[in-house]
Amino acid sequence: MRRMKIYIHEKENWTDFTWDNKKVMLKLGKARNQQGRLLGKMESLGFDLQNEALLNTLTLDIVKSSEIEGEFLDVEQVRSSIARRLGIDYAGAVESERHVDGIVEMMLDATQRYDAPLTKDRLFGWHAALFPSGWSNLYKITVADWRKDTTGPMQVVSGPMGKEKVHYQAPSSDRVESEMTRFLDWFETEQEIDLVLKAAIAHFWFVTIHPFDDGNGRITRAITDMMLARSDKSIRRFYSMSAQIRVERKQYYEKLEKTQKGNSDITEWILWFLQCLINAIDSTEEILSKILHKAEFWKFHSTKILNDRQQKIINRLLDGFDGKLTTSKWAKINKCSQDTALRDIQDLIKKNILRKEASGGRSTNYELKILK
Repeated sequence: MRRMKIYIHEKENWTDFTWDNKKVMLKLGKARNQQGRLLGKMESLGFDLQNEALLNTLTLDIVKSSEIEGEFLDVEQVRSSIARRLGIDYAGAVESERHVDGIVEMMLDATQRYDAPLTKDRLFGWHAALFPSGWSNLYKITVADWRKDTTGPMQVVSGPMGKEKVHYQAPSSDRVESEMTRFLDWFETEQEIDLVLKAAIAHFWFVTIHPFDDGNGRITRAITDMMLARSDKSIRRFYSMSAQIRVERKQYYEKLEKTQKGNSDITEWILWFLQCLINAIDSTEEILSKILHKAEFWKFHSTKILNDRQQKIINRLLDGFDGKLTTSKWAKINKCSQDTALRDIQDLIKKNILRKEASGGRSTNYELKILK
């Protein structure tokens, strides 16, 4: 007995997508307006503050894109790797692991070289950067080539082993080459569609083909960022679609699954994507206010002489320190003795930069003094 056709890609000419133009144009206008306002605001900042915003946004984008897949990267390693590659001066840079560098390289290639054509070889390069060892966790995978489906069909599943729920089954591997040829041709030659709308369609189209053994989600989001960079005509990323998708992950998967089991009318998906983009741009206000606060802080304390260890910790506190700051944490981060850590801290208290937290408790915690 043949299986019923339930997925969009099983229908003829499935990529002849349609949508409700009136609804989409209304939402697209709002997204484009937000985009323009944000870019205008960012351009009014000085070069150093723009770099700071860029570093924050790219770090957030890469960390959150991996989190969506259940992989948690070290934020400082990601930030340091980006800063090194972009030549941005970053106090407190740390060494980064090979797989972190790979993810950073892929994202920077997508956004800094957004105008270069997206080709099969470029995608294979991204895939190789994501899986430098040729393994995904405990599984050896096909790297820098389309999936082969040697262990059965490519499925998106959830739930414990033996009780898995299949959310989606991708086109069989023998279709991937021709499906990707059509996708890449459309990606580079289609010129009638607004680029933000094109980003929404590209995201859905690529993730529906699911051409790789692993890493499809992260590569989908890199392609989305690349098309959004084309729409901004800028290598400077000031909003993070991945961070917003992470916040709205449940709806993201629900909308994807529903659309992948529908017909070629993808209005609902596009409207969700555009609203997610609007939300992503709105939440950039938070990043911006943090950066302005940081700039103000350093300007206020510019005459106070601080050593590298002090600068490193203060920057971390300004960026949003994880947990409470204690002398032992200071010593661990700076790879110095507890005595040195205490001397550094006492010096900052004297200079009116740090203070003891009022809560007290078993160990003494320290925090930044708020600028009045």
